[in-house]
Amino acid sequence: MAIVADVERFAAMGTRIELHVFGRFAEDGMRAARMAIEAVDDALTIHRPSPTTALNDALLAQRDAVVDDALLLEALAAVDVVHRDTGGLFDPAADVRLPGSGWNAIAFDRATARIRAARPLALDFGGIGKGLALDRACTALRAAGVQSACLSAGESSLAVIGEHPLGGKWPFAVPHPVRSHETLVELALEDEALSISSTAGASAPERAPTCHPADGRAVTAARTAVAIDPLGGKAEAMSTALLVADDGQAQRLMRAAPGRRFLFDLFPEAAMPARHARMTLR
Repeated sequence: MAIVADVERFAAMGTRIELHVFGRFAEDGMRAARMAIEAVDDALTIHRPSPTTALNDALLAQRDAVVDDALLLEALAAVDVVHRDTGGLFDPAADVRLPGSGWNAIAFDRATARIRAARPLALDFGGIGKGLALDRACTALRAAGVQSACLSAGESSLAVIGEHPLGGKWPFAVPHPVRSHETLVELALEDEALSISSTAGASAPERAPTCHPADGRAVTAARTAVAIDPLGGKAEAMSTALLVADDGQAQRLMRAAPGRRFLFDLFPEAAMPARHARMTLR
C-alpha cells in the first residue's frame, strides 16, 4: 500500500527542519507549521538581533526587564518548569565564563512578565528551542485538521502527531553513535516527542561541549541520552539533563518515566565533544 506524504524541508533553529504530513489539510497545515517554527526561531535566536538578545543585554547589565514577546515569555515559563523537574540539571543560564550564573540567580514572575538577574548572565535556548518549535508546529498542524505527521529538527529532535499512516504507533530506532550497525534502543511513539543528546560520535566543529551547570565541568564520558515526552521542549531539556547527570540523578530521572528516558554509557574511546545524535524511522 502506497502512502504519500506532503513534505517540506527548510532551515530554521540552526538546523534542517523536515515536515512529513499525511492526509487532508496537509498543505494548509504545513504552511502554518513552518510559520510557527520560524516565529520561535526569530524570538529565541542569539545569533542575530531578537527579543532574546535584547533580554540578554538587560540581564548582563542586571537591569530589570519586562518581557513583551509572547513566544519568549512562553519559553521562559517552560524553562522554569523543566529546571525544577530536572533538579537544576537543565539550565540555559549556566555559563562557565560567568561565575555564579545560572537559573537560580534569576527572579522570574510569569504573571507580570518581569525578570531580573542577581548577577550578570545570559540565556541560551539551544537546549530546548527546537523542542519548543516542534511543539508549536504540532499545535498549528492539529489546528489545521492534520491527524498524522512526523516532524524533525536536525534528526535529533522529533515529534509525531497521531498514528503512523499505516496504523499503530510510529516505530523508531536510535542507532549507536559510533558503531554504525548497532542500535541502542527501539521505540514506538504516538502524539509524542523524542530527543537524543550524545557526547559520542562525529561532532560539528562549532558545537561546544556540554557542561554540568553546577560547576561548568565539561561532560567527557561517552554517553547518549534519549527522552520521550508529550512536549518536545521537555523531551529536549530532559535528554540534556540526563547527559550531565551523575548516576544517582540519572536513575531518579529515569525512574520518574519508565520506558521513556534512557541513558547509555558507551566505551571510553568514543568520548568526543557533545553533539546531538540522529534517529531513524523503522
